[in-house]
Amino acid sequence: RELGLTGRATNLADGRVEVVAEGSVQACERLLAALRGSGTPGTVASVSVRYSEARGGLVGFLER
Repeated sequence: RELGLTGRATNLADGRVEVVAEGSVQACERLLAALRGSGTPGTVASVSVRYSEARGGLVGFLER
């Protein structure tokens, strides 16, 4: 939210977390840096990234 992104973060059944975010490239890069940083609220073993065209339709940032 503080980065101005829209999207969602979802806990998956296998323990992974899927994050879908739309916003500026700079804001997305800041999100990736935060996920890879030491200040995360959990243990992050790896971060996989996939870029695609924004689809729109997202409002706010939902945490599930």
